[in-house]
Amino acid sequence: MSRNSLVSLLAVPMLAANALLSAAEPARFDVVVYGGTSGGIAAAVQTARLGKSVVLIEPTKHVGGLTSGGLGATDIGNKGAIGGISREFYKRIHAYYQKPASWTVQTPDEYWKLRGRGTPQEDTMWTFEPRVAEAIYREMLAEAHVELVEGRRLDLKSGVVKDGARIAQIKMEDGTTFAGGMFIDATYEGDLMAEAGVAYHVGREANSVYQETINGVQLGLKSHQFSVPVDPYVKPGDPTSGVLPGVHAGSPGEQGSGDKRVQAYNFRMCLTDVPTNRIPFPKPAGYDPLRYELALRTIVAGQWDGLGAPSAMPNRKTDTNNRGAFSSDNIGMNYDYPDGDYATRAAIWKEHEQYQQGWCWFLANDERVPQKIREQVSKWGLAKDEFVDNGGWPHQLYVREARRMISDYVMTEHNCRGDRTVDDPVGLAAYTMDSHNVQRYIQDGYARNEGDVQVGGFAPYSISYKSIVPRRAECANLFVPVCLAASHIAYGSIRMEPVFMVLGQSSATAAVLALDAGCDVQAIDYGKLRARLEADNQILEWTGPKPYRGAAAESLPGIVVDGDQAELVGDWTEGHTVRGYVGKGYLHDEDADKGKKSVTFTIAVPKAGKYEVRLAYTSLGNRATNVPVTVTAADGEHRYTVNQKKPPEIDGMFHKLAVLEFGSDKPALLVVETTGTQGHVIVDAVQLMSAK
Repeated sequence: MSRNSLVSLLAVPMLAANALLSAAEPARFDVVVYGGTSGGIAAAVQTARLGKSVVLIEPTKHVGGLTSGGLGATDIGNKGAIGGISREFYKRIHAYYQKPASWTVQTPDEYWKLRGRGTPQEDTMWTFEPRVAEAIYREMLAEAHVELVEGRRLDLKSGVVKDGARIAQIKMEDGTTFAGGMFIDATYEGDLMAEAGVAYHVGREANSVYQETINGVQLGLKSHQFSVPVDPYVKPGDPTSGVLPGVHAGSPGEQGSGDKRVQAYNFRMCLTDVPTNRIPFPKPAGYDPLRYELALRTIVAGQWDGLGAPSAMPNRKTDTNNRGAFSSDNIGMNYDYPDGDYATRAAIWKEHEQYQQGWCWFLANDERVPQKIREQVSKWGLAKDEFVDNGGWPHQLYVREARRMISDYVMTEHNCRGDRTVDDPVGLAAYTMDSHNVQRYIQDGYARNEGDVQVGGFAPYSISYKSIVPRRAECANLFVPVCLAASHIAYGSIRMEPVFMVLGQSSATAAVLALDAGCDVQAIDYGKLRARLEADNQILEWTGPKPYRGAAAESLPGIVVDGDQAELVGDWTEGHTVRGYVGKGYLHDEDADKGKKSVTFTIAVPKAGKYEVRLAYTSLGNRATNVPVTVTAADGEHRYTVNQKKPPEIDGMFHKLAVLEFGSDKPALLVVETTGTQGHVIVDAVQLMSAK
């Protein structure tokens, strides 16, 4: 099928091959791919291109997952990290929008100007309408002659039949069975993986599990947070009246501790402000205004974060995501989704739909909302020509994270930061370590969000082959390119649609090699796999420029304690903008909440004596000139004021505070506060040098 047929594909969807199947006899294929996500499509196409028979089974009636389900603002971090079929898809997007007929309500120049840039001189395009994405995916499947089965889902009670450590066949709820030599689970939920008896994790690991720093419970972070005091009780000020919907009254957990909570889901809405193509936000059945009381109080208190985060898509449409303290993310309402049966998931899905539709209707129609906000929201609505079989509402819930496999190699924060590399790469990831909020709780009588982490500043990094295959004893013929083995925080970086396509293609290539060699997936010849992936334009290692890396604390003289070992009070973010820091970055108070933030360093002194005390920070013109620092030495407290506009005088990193006497019987303390400061306060590290 040529690309010229794409316009007709947009009007007439391809028919699945369901009618060809019979429940009486297993349908046999070399490779069975379960899950028509972006990763599943890449896997199926690659398998067919390599000459093997393949079936792609998608439980719904749509292919493409989030890519065709509203996420048109592609998240990747560095486009240079993407190759193979994944990059081919974005080239096809570009080719489609090169045609004048593809622009119906605006010109390309108008679109790119709206996005704040000139027309890019590239052969790829990374923003698109959902219906275009699905049509291109269907075109790619048809060209490769992939057998596509839609509307059938795995039997979660007896759907996987194994012969020893190998999957022999899988069964759908209607009794249809599929036999294969190799299987690929490309679902967001990891159902095939779980039913095959493969180990997995749900929720956040404690930092101690993989020696990470930003996994587990993350208190004191500011992004997508309440910046004004908002009462969480049904009757303001009265805890006995109960808490508002979406808030829990229990403990959030200890900093860095693990839990079973899952980062929030939402729908990526495709909105438009074109009146002839706009559907007003619907008022969902069962709408309850109390569900949005917390949003109303936030607005009344002076915090209005807008209608999510709308990114402009072609033809005056958007990809609208979550933004701010109270938005489209349905925080805390998805914990039972990953391991839930279909009925449980359907109820959670429906509750998310009701919540998000109700939130939009509330903002546009509730007379308690300021008129300016109602007018601002009401100019938007669902696009009539998107998701036409679902009233303009996305057909895919953004399952940001569900199950994550535990295999012989688990990707962690250390891989993301470049502190650890792999010897069997099958693709690159490049996005910020990103987790949306996980819970909404009460702190000091006010509502508080927890779990949002956004830490970047690193180069693209390689993903291990061993992280997409199970342990050999658990399953010898299965690949898991979507619910791969990664810690919660590393998965937050890897879980991007282009990367799922990369890993889907690599999984399929390895599956074909394993079939040809007659071996388990854990025993393939990696050299042959690498050669084939590179021949197919996959990018396995990053050779481009790498960002600045701070000086390792252990490489510096004296006693050095980095900021990631300090105790934080209040909201601090990790900064990387100004070079000359120790370790992974520095702490930044964002020039906010003065007097409510502090950083405490506890320094073990192995030998009593006099030490020169130094504080590391990065200087800039917007820094505070009066940062209060308190050092507790053997003879008591000593107070200093630091001008952080002035560059540190020692190696451009450290500022000398004083020479003080310390005993070895108790640790030294250094506390940096923000009380009374004007400007940004930066805290990086502390160094003690023997005064001898």
